[in-house]
Amino acid sequence: MRAAAVALLAGALLTGCTTGADAVDVNNGGEFRFVEATPSGEVIPPDERATAPEFSGTLVETGNDFASDQLEGQVGLLNFWGSWCAPCRVETPEFDEVWDEYSDAGVQFLGINVKETDRQFALAFIDRFGIGFPSLYDPRGEVALAFRDYPANAIPSTIVLDQQGRVAAVYTGAVTQEDLRRTLDLVLAEGA
Repeated sequence: MRAAAVALLAGALLTGCTTGADAVDVNNGGEFRFVEATPSGEVIPPDERATAPEFSGTLVETGNDFASDQLEGQVGLLNFWGSWCAPCRVETPEFDEVWDEYSDAGVQFLGINVKETDRQFALAFIDRFGIGFPSLYDPRGEVALAFRDYPANAIPSTIVLDQQGRVAAVYTGAVTQEDLRRTLDLVLAEGA
């Protein structure tokens, strides 16, 4: 009886995480648990923004080093994702479409691939969905930990940085293309 209850609970959890409406908490002692997504992508007023933490890592696609100072002077979009994340399978290809529109407008997209057991899974995901923007390979979630003052502890999460390297908007859970475009337009207009 107890084994059946555990199996039923596990099935319910797995079913819940495939809907795209949930996110994964990565700050609970290094373990994942699914939590309800709480998108909060309102643009933070410029005088209330804090400087984003510095971070660095290795790019999934090339193995080259990347440091956060490479985002200086641009609007930066950081998208925390994993190949194992069901909502990411919808959101990341949609982000790639927005990246195509904004890549020449002073916006740099950077994926942060987290909690992946092997870099090959991330590469397969990028190849399968034809993702053009670069991603850091961050299997231990160190970049998310650097952003501990912001809700980057759920997958997917998205953080938008302004041209001064300050956190301008934060989303937990999947973000629609329309919300993303609206936020990017607002932040880009500040620098005009």
